[in-house]
Amino acid sequence: MSDATTGSDARALLRRANAEPLDPVAAGRATARQVLLGPDDGMPNFALRRFVMGEGGGMPRHTNTVEHEQYVLRGRALISVGDEVHDVGADDALYIPAGVPHSYEVVEAPFEFICVVPNGPDRIRLLDE
Repeated sequence: MSDATTGSDARALLRRANAEPLDPVAAGRATARQVLLGPDDGMPNFALRRFVMGEGGGMPRHTNTVEHEQYVLRGRALISVGDEVHDVGADDALYIPAGVPHSYEVVEAPFEFICVVPNGPDRIRLLDE
């Protein structure tokens, strides 16, 4: 059996986004997550995820033990990172360092973005408002 990601038998992997489920995010409001590529697919370094937040959607202030690189596909949201608030929309890219408190408030739904995170243990900690 050839490995999709390493060695001389390395091969590409095509994933159709509409074939993957959008799973509700328990801590979020009107928020769902879709894993497009990840460790279960043999990805050695990163997971590629899509988030979709509806009207009134968002995520409370929280921290993660891994960094996030995000690219906004559509919609608009206020994203707090540390003490700064960023008004982000389509074609914006955002870096959220590991361990830094952040939150999301949808301004224009649907708010949809791609999020890349390193594979490895990630602990999410909700913070008291």
